[in-house]
Amino acid sequence: MAAPVPSLLARSGAETLGTFVLVFLGCGSVHVAALTGDLGLGSVALVWAVAIMLAIFSVGAISGAHINPAMTLAFALWDQFPWRDVPAYLVAQIVGAFTAAVILFALFHPMLEERERAKDVKRGQAGSEITAMCYGEYFPNPGKFGSGAGPYDSDAHAKHNQMVGELMACFAEFLGTLILAFVVFALADERNTATPAARLAPVFIGLTVAVLIMVIAPLTQACFNPARDIGPRLFAWLAGWGDIAIPGPRSATGFFTVYILAPIAGAIAGGAIYCHVVRLCLPAADSESASPGVGV
Repeated sequence: MAAPVPSLLARSGAETLGTFVLVFLGCGSVHVAALTGDLGLGSVALVWAVAIMLAIFSVGAISGAHINPAMTLAFALWDQFPWRDVPAYLVAQIVGAFTAAVILFALFHPMLEERERAKDVKRGQAGSEITAMCYGEYFPNPGKFGSGAGPYDSDAHAKHNQMVGELMACFAEFLGTLILAFVVFALADERNTATPAARLAPVFIGLTVAVLIMVIAPLTQACFNPARDIGPRLFAWLAGWGDIAIPGPRSATGFFTVYILAPIAGAIAGGAIYCHVVRLCLPAADSESASPGVGV
């Protein structure tokens, strides 16, 4: 007899907790890297990988550990999650990410203020992306303009911004999330006999995110998760960064197209490639009557 499915309230609570763990640890590493210089890109990628593993291992048995609105929507679109539960999951994920941002700000606000003083930037004005990047994300990654001695260099930052436009940033986020979703769908498919044991799937999902961060973070800070961006970004908007947080300094649509629409489209495309191309090539299971499982 199958075990009863946890209530929607329990599953939503698990999504809130899992997303909190992910964002608290992941964005916490961004704070450390941006404000102290004690972590490099590889270390930040590793922290995100471990954060994802811990979140999935902690709440996956309850909610499936989507911890990402793009994945929830992709699962629902490809018939692996009920549409009626989607709104609760999306709200829970954003709440978890927002709460993590609140606590990170409580811990790091003296260091945020010290960095702004050292770089001679005022929160909410041009240049304050160097601290706002601890919450929302920017393209290209502005991290190097907050490091080192001397004041913030607005001219150098303007030239740097010309290297990655909105369209290229959208493509980077789309492609990164496509690869992530493709891997998640593959690892969650019981028909895919090449996958590792179920208990190892979170490890490989975490490692997938780590390598994607290593490649894409210089371009967009490597979001792949709308909750991870919109929850902390909304907090930053409320905490004094204002227009630098929402809509952002580049354009009126940049954060929305790059960090919300592109990851959602990428997750849907990655799920489509797996479900409607790769999965069709797998040998049929002996007693298959349903699509593969929803999470890991």
